[in-house]
Amino acid sequence: MIKTGIVGATGYTGAELVRILLNHPQVKITSLTAKIEKGQPFSKIFPHFKGVFDVQCEVFENVESIAKKVDLVFLAVPHTVALKFVPEFLAKGIKVIDLSADYRFDSAEIYEEWYGTKHTHSELLKKKVYGLPELYRDKIKKADLIANPGCYPTSVILGASPLVKMGLVSEVLVNSLSGVSGAGRTADLSLIFPEIEGNLKAYKVASHRHQPEMAEQLSKAAGSNIKVIFVPHLVPISRGILTTMYIKLNKPTDRNKIWGKYQETYKNEPFVQLLPEGETPQIKMVRGTNKCQISVIVKDDLAIVITAIDNLIKGASGQAVQNMNLMYGWDETEGLLYIPVYP
Repeated sequence: MIKTGIVGATGYTGAELVRILLNHPQVKITSLTAKIEKGQPFSKIFPHFKGVFDVQCEVFENVESIAKKVDLVFLAVPHTVALKFVPEFLAKGIKVIDLSADYRFDSAEIYEEWYGTKHTHSELLKKKVYGLPELYRDKIKKADLIANPGCYPTSVILGASPLVKMGLVSEVLVNSLSGVSGAGRTADLSLIFPEIEGNLKAYKVASHRHQPEMAEQLSKAAGSNIKVIFVPHLVPISRGILTTMYIKLNKPTDRNKIWGKYQETYKNEPFVQLLPEGETPQIKMVRGTNKCQISVIVKDDLAIVITAIDNLIKGASGQAVQNMNLMYGWDETEGLLYIPVYP
């Protein structure tokens, strides 16, 4: 059994990590910290844990005090905050799964351009492994630092990577709809109920910080430059992402050939569910799970790929636990075999 800690435990991804890890037979949570005014029971912060997990969540003080208690730490902190913590934990021999964007890119310049902060530990970008198991499973098994993917990129990369590997694509147009929890737990006027209920809006059109992450990973998969145009939308639901990709092929291609590539790619993947022709993904079919549903429609030289994930699970905390399982040589599905919450 390993000892784990969560830094940033009071956010939605922190709460989901706790929920998942409590059902994991190989793990004990030995440290919960956050940027809070004073320590308090976790069940007071999140009342749905009352009587189940009443452990104290402490004020974050320093890396050293946490490192004494854990073998692995999950960093569920805002972007730019993990920059300093990651090297400090690694120096003390602690494995790190970082849920922020701070170590996702291969290029420090891309990170600095999109996140507006100097990357102070760019030497670690070569050490990190991008934590998408379906693409980097073997590397994850040997890693000490995992850069957990963003939620939108997970939905896009899993949906598009088999197609770009076929050499048929140079540009991917992405339309994604996300639940409000993707914006985090910080108070924001634009996210309060009267603003969201009954509403639907696009935001950060062609300027969202997940766009370069998608482009970098799809370009690596293709072995050539892939352009991504990304338009995210906010929908009045708490969680889930539905992504539709419009992909112009460089030549008309039979659907069976493309579908065969998807089947070959994902035939042994426990959390990727390919839907037969005529069915399309639904958020409620993946809600509360680590699954990604995928459907592919091909019309001559146009492929339409649709995916659905739970942004807090496969898009964040569940994927982080999946990575942990691989790092320690456990069954990849350990602690993650949830049935979707329906309706």
